[in-house]
Amino acid sequence: MQRICVYSGSNLGLRSEYKESAKLLGKILAENKIELVYGGSKIGLMGEISNEVLRNNGKVIGVMPKGLFSGEMVHENLTKLIEVENMHERKQTMAELSDGFIALPGGLGTFEELFEVLSWAQLGIHKKPIGILNISNFFDPLLHMIKNTCTEGFMNESNIKLISVSDNPPELIKQMKNYVPPLMENKWRELV
Repeated sequence: MQRICVYSGSNLGLRSEYKESAKLLGKILAENKIELVYGGSKIGLMGEISNEVLRNNGKVIGVMPKGLFSGEMVHENLTKLIEVENMHERKQTMAELSDGFIALPGGLGTFEELFEVLSWAQLGIHKKPIGILNISNFFDPLLHMIKNTCTEGFMNESNIKLISVSDNPPELIKQMKNYVPPLMENKWRELV
């Protein structure tokens, strides 16, 4: 993997572990010569991970819609800043540039980005690894919901294998490097 897209909050959250794990992930990415692709902000967890990649001589690509430049506070020290027209183009550009995806704690935008790449993987649009850095069990309720979706018959259990989960950044990167896309059943087969 040469580039990983990281989805995370523009806030720091209430636990110091969120910030520390984001910084550790940034350090691990830089040490492994993996470029960071992210939303381009200098605040919140987004800012922490990008600062740490840069501090460790790594490369950072930010992707920011023109309309958010003032509101999201663009990081001024990025290796490269890509300006796009809107949020849809932002997500598409980040996905195209990346060899994998990691979600850190965040809000609705982070959830939207995570579920979009999961949906794309389910549909066979990409076969890239998707990781969840489950800091302080932040994602446990979401992971339970995903399992419940399978239990209730709304999703095939093979979809769970699309996600690598760890609370440890080096372990998550290792899982993602060893990721083998699961054989996905045709979602529509039963309807034909």
